[in-house]
Amino acid sequence: MEEDMDEGQTSKGCFECCIKCLGGIPYPSLIATILLYAGVALFCGCGHEALSGTVTILQNYFEVVRGPIDSLDVFAMIDIIKYVIYGIASAFFVYGILLMVEGFFTTGALRDLYGDFKITTCGRCVSALFIMLTYIFMLAWLGVTAFTSLPVFMYFNVWNICQNTTAVDNLCLDLRQFGIINIREEKKVCSASEKFFKMCESNELDLTFHLFVCALAGAGAVVIAMIHYLMVLSSNWAYVKDACKMQKYEDIKSKEEQELHDIHSTRSKERLNAYT
Repeated sequence: MEEDMDEGQTSKGCFECCIKCLGGIPYPSLIATILLYAGVALFCGCGHEALSGTVTILQNYFEVVRGPIDSLDVFAMIDIIKYVIYGIASAFFVYGILLMVEGFFTTGALRDLYGDFKITTCGRCVSALFIMLTYIFMLAWLGVTAFTSLPVFMYFNVWNICQNTTAVDNLCLDLRQFGIINIREEKKVCSASEKFFKMCESNELDLTFHLFVCALAGAGAVVIAMIHYLMVLSSNWAYVKDACKMQKYEDIKSKEEQELHDIHSTRSKERLNAYT
């Protein structure tokens, strides 16, 4: 009988511990972090492969040749963008972890305000810093989203021409129109040529177009995650600020009550001494 009671108390204690742990998870920050990682992974992965597909299309169908190593041509720009993608993936992986940790600490501070863990001025400054950084990153990702929409628009036009080749009368795609090559060069493919039909029937064009669309969707998801983070951080900042004011009020109130108690005790002792 005693063993059953001990087992019941143990299971009850484990259940309460699990509930307490689940209650301490910052679910808004967790959702924003998942959305951030999904968006960054989609943007970086699909963007990298789409750029590789763009290189293949330029070399195979437009016969664009890679210039010298020290020259800044379209291939060098694509390589630079790839390295930027690597940096974005690494930086926002770390930033997501930092925001998640900040959410855990803020949640713990609000739940254990009058316990061992106290909200400090440094913690409030860190929260304000994250709000400022997240706002800057949101604006940056809005620019990235706008920049990613350009290749989507370009590939959509090419893909649309390929889907309506019968209605198009010898229309040429000139890379100079998109600013990809020097204005003095001439790299174009016309709809009546064999290369144009091969490009339209190839998997590279269709796959690259859809990869850029996925990269655009990933950038949009990161913008939504940044907005979500801003709401969470602003809410936490407001709660922490109010909690700090409440904590100061309670400290002053307890101090005044202690002083009143000391005054009453002193007067009681003086009356008792005067009486005796």
